[in-house]
Amino acid sequence: MDTKDALAALSALAQPHRLAIYRWLLERGPDGAFAGEIADQLGLPATTQSFHLKALQQAGLIRAEPRGRHIRYRAEVEAVRGLVAYLTDTCCGGDPARCLPTAAGQANPACC
Repeated sequence: MDTKDALAALSALAQPHRLAIYRWLLERGPDGAFAGEIADQLGLPATTQSFHLKALQQAGLIRAEPRGRHIRYRAEVEAVRGLVAYLTDTCCGGDPARCLPTAAGQANPACC
């Protein structure tokens, strides 16, 4: 992932409805959901939902698959993994050993 893609993903997720849609689709796993299911779950009007789904799709965070007259949406898990990797790849000066949790399971205070 490059800076342009990271900014697009962060921008798309920096809105409460889009973040809720993305998190709910992640929860659904590879089955995803049809637009109507998303609307029922999150209580979004169709036009509003369509706008948010388009933004998430343009950022590469979800995939739309037409199924007849309906569209199934799935979260692109690798996209968010790429975003997390991009955000953390320089953590602790690029030395992953410094970022390991302590024996008590807490984050290493010497690390970011």
